[in-house]
Amino acid sequence: MRESLAVLAILLLVDVGVPAAGPPSPAALAGWDTYVAATEQRIAAELDRGAPFLVEDQRTPGAADARVRRAPEAVFTRRIDPPTVPDALVHHWLGGVFVPGVTVADVLAFVQDYDHHARAFEDVVASKLLSRQGDRFDIYLKLRRTKVITVYYDTEHRVDYRVHDAARASSRSVTTSIRELENGERPDARAKPSERDSGYMWRLNSYWRFQQTPQGVHVECESVSLSRTIPWAFRWVVAPFVNSIPRESLERTLHGIRAGAIARTTERR
Repeated sequence: MRESLAVLAILLLVDVGVPAAGPPSPAALAGWDTYVAATEQRIAAELDRGAPFLVEDQRTPGAADARVRRAPEAVFTRRIDPPTVPDALVHHWLGGVFVPGVTVADVLAFVQDYDHHARAFEDVVASKLLSRQGDRFDIYLKLRRTKVITVYYDTEHRVDYRVHDAARASSRSVTTSIRELENGERPDARAKPSERDSGYMWRLNSYWRFQQTPQGVHVECESVSLSRTIPWAFRWVVAPFVNSIPRESLERTLHGIRAGAIARTTERR
């Protein structure tokens, strides 16, 4: 019943005159920048400390290995509660998956093959490596987000990798451009004017960790995104749906890394 109400409410938001969100307000961007800075400061301190390397292991050492023993193929996700941001919603999710029979170098080779991401990831419609300088990649992704309705985006990202040692690596991916598309399923899709942006995805950052074990590689991601607020009248029923979209996208991405890295490594052996 609640799911049916949420579907109806989302359709009402789309079809019955709720205005477009437009670009994020200065207050929303200030809140986002403050939260991202604090998140990156915390991540940098954890990576410099070195152990435990995975966020999942920081509460309970060995938690990631224990989870994999219980459910080797499962994807782990946990919501991290961000502070309230004016005029917007921040979504922060932690996720992890285990890729058996591979090395960190194998996983990095797969995820850095940006020209072929559209083949490996359900949410990626098209992809291209724009430039590379050492461990810095500038990439283009055409993304699709689906939950009752489907929205397409042209996005550009700057991704910086850091190899800590033979068994550990990390990366930071920051969107440098997000443009919602009109008729996004078509080859001639065009970016909407900023004032007509629906506000479903204003910003998207991701922070990755890769840790080698004798059996394979733990892959962990913190996904942090910014979207419009939900009108008060619909909030109680729509909020769970809106909050689930970043989680489901993260789950699909982690499943894609697991399947893709295994397939690529098997083919090359």
